[in-house]
Amino acid sequence: MGPLVKFFVLTYAVTWACFITAVRISHGAGTAPALALLREVLLLLGTFAPALVALAITAKAEGRPGINALLGRILQWQVNARWYLFAIFFLPAIKLCVALTHRAVTGSWPRFGTGPWYLIVLAIVISTPVQSGEEIGWRGYALPRLASRFGFARASLLLGLIWSTWHLPIFFLPGADKYGQSFPVWTLQVVGLSVAITWLYANTRGSLLLTMLMHSAVNQTVGIVPSASPNPGNPFSLNVTLVMWLTAAFLWMTALYFLARMPSAKLSRAEAATSDLGGRVPQR
Repeated sequence: MGPLVKFFVLTYAVTWACFITAVRISHGAGTAPALALLREVLLLLGTFAPALVALAITAKAEGRPGINALLGRILQWQVNARWYLFAIFFLPAIKLCVALTHRAVTGSWPRFGTGPWYLIVLAIVISTPVQSGEEIGWRGYALPRLASRFGFARASLLLGLIWSTWHLPIFFLPGADKYGQSFPVWTLQVVGLSVAITWLYANTRGSLLLTMLMHSAVNQTVGIVPSASPNPGNPFSLNVTLVMWLTAAFLWMTALYFLARMPSAKLSRAEAATSDLGGRVPQR
């Protein structure tokens, strides 16, 4: 079993074991304080599984130099300011287009979130370090290795499918924001988003700080024009709100643009191992 396959298998095994156990607790006697605490611990552990597995595999294969190289990209902040703007405002721009289109098509505005902007900003700041639990694994470990085999465009699509499916148990977790929502349509959105994050990654020479920032901004701004159905149902249904379909459509409009312009050169084996893009990706 190759290291990349091992990463995906172990990440899924750890995360799904944690998430599925949390789901069973929630559907059982989950109101007991001890069980409620266990549920939260399991969810946190499952969320950090991509980073923990990536660090464990890297430590075994490359030792401290590999760990330092992987974690060092979290501190890679010296990029053009426009990529910070892209990371923060990409999804709000998508949601603005969704709202305007909804108004043009239906004659009415969609439902808007009520959270004050300053709390959203604070949440983005606080949440950004937490996204290391996923980004160290997905974009730090997996993406450069997938890109070395398939190029950035196909790697972004494949990783998007893997990333989305990793979340599947959460769609059966009562109280979660994804509970009872449409997994297929959500996956369509996530794969489009994966392309956008790969575009950011490629143009910032593999900065995990920027992908963490974008991941956080997406999570905290998705509710400014909520897509979720207020009545959770079958997670495999395609019966979703117009806002959710429009969000998927606009994500894919941008994804097609990024895919057409994505750097096509594959990484060498050495570059993939060290996650050094070696100057192949221009600073646009």
